[in-house]
Amino acid sequence: MDLSTTYMGLSLRNPLVASASPLSHTVDGVRRLAEGGVSAVVLHSLFEEELAEQAERNERLTQAHTDSFAESLSYFPAAAGEELGPRRYLSLLERASAAVDIPVIASLNGVTPGGWSAYAKSIQDAGGVAIELNIYHVPGDSGISGRDVEQRHVEVLESVKGAVRVPVAVKLSPFFSSPGEMAMRLDAAGADALVLFNRFMHPDVDAESLEVAPGIGLSRPADARLPRAWIALLRGRVRAALAASTGVEDPEDVAKYLLAGADVVMTTSALLRHGPAHAATLIDGLSAWMARKGFQSMADLRGKLAVPRGADETALERSGYVAAMRRANVKQHGPW
Repeated sequence: MDLSTTYMGLSLRNPLVASASPLSHTVDGVRRLAEGGVSAVVLHSLFEEELAEQAERNERLTQAHTDSFAESLSYFPAAAGEELGPRRYLSLLERASAAVDIPVIASLNGVTPGGWSAYAKSIQDAGGVAIELNIYHVPGDSGISGRDVEQRHVEVLESVKGAVRVPVAVKLSPFFSSPGEMAMRLDAAGADALVLFNRFMHPDVDAESLEVAPGIGLSRPADARLPRAWIALLRGRVRAALAASTGVEDPEDVAKYLLAGADVVMTTSALLRHGPAHAATLIDGLSAWMARKGFQSMADLRGKLAVPRGADETALERSGYVAAMRRANVKQHGPW
């Protein structure tokens, strides 16, 4: 059984990729993921805000001792003006890449245009083989138009693509008014891959403590329906590779994403829930499913259930919706 595939030009031994998570915060975590059987690992994100805060804190500490003996500066972990964050992240990238025989992909979450391109260049210079852009922008100003938000994503991608030569993926939000058109724009702007979809933190209100509570949870298989639908619609319509993300729990979830047209299938929740060794369960289960269905390679099944090129996507989606509603009514009330 041939499970090998490619993603953004990277040769992978199977289609399962560990997406960014607490498991990729350390070299040991990345090693455990590789030993579990994933074909690539996305490191946790490098956040520009954290780097700016560290730089400001270091500057305050240094300035507080400028009137002291010069030797006192040697007690600080870095010289004035240096940022610990980038060096720590780049060191992790270098050491993790050297520790495993699979690609380690960096993840970048910037704020300023200059920050995106500068940190991307640093990642490339540190030996990063690819970069995933984790773009998180909530337009708090109600006067900002949807088109302005979309244009920001395109400009971020263009800025990074202009600064590096390595492949660049964009992790898409599901909340665009037209995700398909946004995918097309990012594809035209040079995205080497599109990751569908990003799962954002949704804070909630704790009625007992009267506080805002962090709202982040692990995904479930039902969450895969939306990204799977869009992957099926985009397959063959964009040049960029398509990475599935969200709702992967068992081998069947992996198979369904591949049938829809995903080039690779990313998972975080299942590996956090069951441990890195669960990757082997997913891969072995996929192999067994392929053997049962008569598939010999990824090419045999990838995109088999994607929306055919030339089809009227809107009409197809509408007919699918109507058919689903009819089945639901029959199940609930019996035949009409």
